[in-house]
Amino acid sequence: MDTTLQDPLVGQVLDGRYRVDARIAVGGMATVYRAVDTRLDRVLALKVMHPSLAADVSFVERFIREAKSVARLAHPNVVQVFDQGTDGSYVYLAMEYVAGCTLRDVLRERGALQPRAAFDILEPVLAALGAAHRAGFVHRDMKPENVLIGDDGRVKVADFGLVRAVDTVTNTTGAVLGTVSYLAPEQIETGTTDPRVDVYACGIVLYEMLTGDQPHYGDSPALVLYKHLHEDVPPPSSLVPGLAHELDALVASATARNADIRPYDAVALLAQVLETRSVLGAEQLDAVPPQAVASAHDNAEDLTSVIPRALAVQRPLPVNEIEPPVDEGRLHRTSRLGTVGAPPAPAPPSRRSPRARSRRGPLAVLATVLLVLGVGAGVWYINSGQFTQVPGVLSMTQAQAEARLKQAGLEVGSIDEAYSDTVRRGTVISTDPEVGERIRDNNSVSLTISKGPKTVPVPQLEGYRLDKARAVLKREGLEPGMVTREFSAEVPRGSVISTSPEPGTERRAGSAVALVVSKGSPVEVSDVTGAELADAKSVLEQAGLKVKVAAQTVTSDEFAKGQVAAQSPEAGSEAEQGDTVTLTVSKGPEMIEVPDVVGDSVGDARAALEGAGFTVDEDRGLLGLFGDTVKKQSVDGGDTAPKGSKITITIR
Repeated sequence: MDTTLQDPLVGQVLDGRYRVDARIAVGGMATVYRAVDTRLDRVLALKVMHPSLAADVSFVERFIREAKSVARLAHPNVVQVFDQGTDGSYVYLAMEYVAGCTLRDVLRERGALQPRAAFDILEPVLAALGAAHRAGFVHRDMKPENVLIGDDGRVKVADFGLVRAVDTVTNTTGAVLGTVSYLAPEQIETGTTDPRVDVYACGIVLYEMLTGDQPHYGDSPALVLYKHLHEDVPPPSSLVPGLAHELDALVASATARNADIRPYDAVALLAQVLETRSVLGAEQLDAVPPQAVASAHDNAEDLTSVIPRALAVQRPLPVNEIEPPVDEGRLHRTSRLGTVGAPPAPAPPSRRSPRARSRRGPLAVLATVLLVLGVGAGVWYINSGQFTQVPGVLSMTQAQAEARLKQAGLEVGSIDEAYSDTVRRGTVISTDPEVGERIRDNNSVSLTISKGPKTVPVPQLEGYRLDKARAVLKREGLEPGMVTREFSAEVPRGSVISTSPEPGTERRAGSAVALVVSKGSPVEVSDVTGAELADAKSVLEQAGLKVKVAAQTVTSDEFAKGQVAAQSPEAGSEAEQGDTVTLTVSKGPEMIEVPDVVGDSVGDARAALEGAGFTVDEDRGLLGLFGDTVKKQSVDGGDTAPKGSKITITIR
């Protein structure tokens, strides 16, 4: 049964322009329709806010204000916003229509994707988010439903309706907008939203593409929120054996519970993704995931929701403590959620445990066959007792890794530390011997633990010349960022006024530092229009400005030939010493030929002269009071005179 036929909007024309043809999807905040712009005759998507939200005036105002901002975000991987408006109780956005499917549709149909396919989708998503982050916006609701895959293969990010300006906090009514399965810990606890919440959500999406499953489940939304706060996202290889450990590290970096050790925005995460792709071989990128990993969870009902932010949520455990396992349940829908309190009751046993138990079967069968055949059975038995493999401990905390090694019958060797931009502080970067290598029982394995990204303080650069300031930043491990210039009477021209971030602020090595450079004391541009060109040059150059003469001269009724008719910048504006002022020189008024009117009647003479563009003055004297014939004209016929000038005719 086609439910769109029951939708009251289908068939209507909104705002006298948008004809609603069919309902496409229903979300937690709005319904999306396929529509036709009758004015431009094009198909588009119309997103109409739910009436309950449309009744909230402040929400509508913010929704429209932010939609206008996002409409200025032009990027090939962002669904464009064409228009916004209201029609009675309907509040809507008119957006680009993408014919195709969502990433959610792909995951529901295919389950886990090959790493290459996951990267092919994630990279354009991060490019779109990176453009938004650098423009000052945060998406805040990244999830597979908002990743559109067109019939032509293009990937686009949709639903920027929840975007907020960078560094703003959602404190209104103590709630946070978003989808439970993809919320970053800081969104849940404080409502803070900066680009790193999108990075976290993209890490969850990557995990889901690699495994076909979400990392956190629960019998209630509260349990899922609790797990976001208290549990690390597990390595994808724990669910899909054989995945490269570099993929584990990438997911761990993006989904770090501590926002400070995540990539600082989507551009930084994209760089990590590209680096990971470059080090993986074709076999690792094209590894076919087991069909059993296909998601059994119907995420179609993961809706964007207004979620009360519980202040009683317990703080996450320190990353160097081993956290007790929490069995996974199921989450079927996100909606308006209750308070997230203390640790929820344990969920039913994990549905993944049968798979883990089944892996012991093949080894038992193999041992039995070898023993029955008597081929090398004794050697196999002895070697199996003397050697083992270094277990997978990458991305684990030090305590977890040590426990895992001891469980495998191995000793813990030396503990080293190293900086890492991709591996969370306090977790394992590498082992010696490497994970998977054969090692004798009771031998030791050395661990290298991440110190997190190397951070350095922003140096004090005020008063430094720009070139020296750039050199100091590079020497300290930072990058010179955007340079803006301001007038300053205190700081010499070309020297640094201030930096952003401020001096002393700790920043990740390689981060950019913006510089504000002095333009010196401002110079007021004098008014030189009407002056001879040589005099105008002298005045401006004495003020410390450069002069450029425009190649084209202009006609002017106001200024004589050779005088300055226009200047740029205009008089009274402020300029920097050494700036250039462009002068345009007058070639005088337009010269036109004067008609010969001697002998004509006064009426005919006046008509001819005025028609040519002149004004007329009559000189009758005593003898011409009653005359009507022009005896003389002030400029002879055939000569030229400035257009608009006065021609005197003498009448007798």
